[in-house]
Amino acid sequence: MIDEPQDDARVIADSDLIALSALQHHLFCSRQCALIHVEQAWSENALTAEGRLLHERTSEPGHEVRRGVRVATAMPLVSRRLGVSGIADLVELHPIDGGGWQPLPVEYKRGKPKSYRADEVQLCAQGIALEEMFGLPVPEGVLFYGETRRRTDIAFDSGLRQLTADVAAEARAMIASGTTPPAIYDRAKCRACSLAELCRPKAFEKSRPVAIWLGRQIDE
Repeated sequence: MIDEPQDDARVIADSDLIALSALQHHLFCSRQCALIHVEQAWSENALTAEGRLLHERTSEPGHEVRRGVRVATAMPLVSRRLGVSGIADLVELHPIDGGGWQPLPVEYKRGKPKSYRADEVQLCAQGIALEEMFGLPVPEGVLFYGETRRRTDIAFDSGLRQLTADVAAEARAMIASGTTPPAIYDRAKCRACSLAELCRPKAFEKSRPVAIWLGRQIDE
């Protein structure tokens, strides 16, 4: 039995689907998500270039068999329950006793495992999409990090599934509103963000006290 998230199970129309990558962007930084998916802004830095190069090996659709396991690259995915669509880097299809195939999503990431769960949410969304497409449970997936060169198994437990559903709903609502959240400076995240020059979080932080003062004057 598939362990579904508790937000809702309604089917979302194709016209309302958002990019699966928006979930990762939103959990990392809601403003970054809006800049990319609402304002269509993008800029590359060394980190994003490294990530793009890491994904090149899985960027073209293809199928092969490795030791009895079917491997599909660049597989299109859709979850109408989450309201997302995108491309899986790689999906392993393991044979099931009695016939059929068990899908296992594998997502490639630069760097190493992170303290926040954006990568796990993106992977879990792929697992949920595969459940809808194959009609059977997908209990786990794999994150492969370029820095550690190791596979990290990720269990799609109820907590991660609920977080994924919540983030998907929040990201869809924000993108539908067409509103870009204000900048909040975070030293570690902002230094790693390729959109820092477009976002200008430090400048926004400096202007905030003036805006607060003006608001108080108007209220008075």
